[in-house]
Amino acid sequence: MKRILLVDDDTTLRVALTRYLEKRGYQVQDASSGVEGLAKFDQEAPDLIVSDIVMPEMDGFEFCRRLRAMRSGQLVPFIFLSSRSEVEDRVQGHLIGADDYLIKPFEPRELLAKIESQLERSRRIHSEIIRLIQTSTPPEPQALPAEKPLAKPLPLTPAEEKVFWEVIQGYTNKQIGDRLFVSPRTVQTHLSNILSKLQLENRSQLVRFAFERGYKPPISEE
Repeated sequence: MKRILLVDDDTTLRVALTRYLEKRGYQVQDASSGVEGLAKFDQEAPDLIVSDIVMPEMDGFEFCRRLRAMRSGQLVPFIFLSSRSEVEDRVQGHLIGADDYLIKPFEPRELLAKIESQLERSRRIHSEIIRLIQTSTPPEPQALPAEKPLAKPLPLTPAEEKVFWEVIQGYTNKQIGDRLFVSPRTVQTHLSNILSKLQLENRSQLVRFAFERGYKPPISEE
């Protein structure tokens, strides 16, 4: 079940959208401001975010900006849902890092279509990354003719190494937590440590790092 974080200070709208999306098979978390949205994201990263712009404490623009500055928040699909309809607002939203922008009032079916489109796009990207990892042979470094060089041991703890293999196969923090029987927050802590030790910035760089250095996960038999 895909998880959506809905951030809007309009309680009535949040309740209505939560019911609408839950009836269509989504798990919804809600927040009333960017500050609360960041806290909810830190607890458990969602598969997609829908956010208003005009909110107390922290508006949607700042929320999106801070999210995109986080390693774990750079690739999460982000949709603005706002009554601010000026072209400048829409342009700013996209420049900050939003993937789509829907103007209030809106038709719930249109929001649902945008959500499904962004989730499908994210799925295709992850599938293609995994396909490249599993089917491509990285260039071999210089080595003795009689030996095929192996990828260097990872400078990670056993727990971090388990998370490493799961991440490069495209699993989300929630999926990894379910597979390794730990919380998504623990997964995120391990992932942050992995990125720091390998001097990388985000999941995409981690996947590329694994591909270029020959760290290929076993092909699933499921």
